[in-house]
Amino acid sequence: MNISEAGRRAGLPPKTIRFYEDIGLIQPARMHNGYRDFSPEDLHRLAFLRRARALGFSVEECRQLLGLYHDKTRTSADVKRLAREHLTRVDEQLAELQQMRATLAHLIEACSGDQSPDCPILADLAQPAK
Repeated sequence: MNISEAGRRAGLPPKTIRFYEDIGLIQPARMHNGYRDFSPEDLHRLAFLRRARALGFSVEECRQLLGLYHDKTRTSADVKRLAREHLTRVDEQLAELQQMRATLAHLIEACSGDQSPDCPILADLAQPAK
């Protein structure tokens, strides 16, 4: 099947599929005219990548996960370690977002939002980097 059909079935835009091919995550066969020919295995791989990326795994982590998926001698401990490291980063990002939210909520509460030119939000943004 061609790239458009593969993209439709896998839920990915053709541009993303080309990128995955360029970086070696997928290697579809080529027809005699040079067009890509995606197999059911390629579609499975693309769906795997779409799901892993939706969970926030980096491209390199996806490469590792695909390697583990295809390695019949893998241990689940290796997969769990990779997922646990990713979860740690997600937790760190959540903490940063919660701090950002708290700061924004505080600034919004401090701003009178009236006709006055004084604005704690702009005053805070104008502060030098810490």
